[in-house]
Amino acid sequence: MAEMDPLNTKMQSSSATLQQRVRQKNHLDYWKKNAERIRGRNRWTGLAIGAFVVGVFGYTIVSVKQEKILDEIDGEAKITIWRGPRTGANS
Repeated sequence: MAEMDPLNTKMQSSSATLQQRVRQKNHLDYWKKNAERIRGRNRWTGLAIGAFVVGVFGYTIVSVKQEKILDEIDGEAKITIWRGPRTGANS
């Protein structure tokens, strides 16, 4: 069986900690460099999604109004059919 060397274990631990700090620093540097560009993309994406939502909402409102108008026209047509054609004899 291999004996555990406390010095070697401590070295590996400090090496892992150092690597983690280097990764964190690189990550932070990346965000500092590219934050404005990413924010700009996020703004454009948000505007595009918002425009889509407003468009769908507007289309829905217009189509519901058209359905109400068509229902009114259908109701008037039913009354006209029930009354019969308008001729000189029954007007």
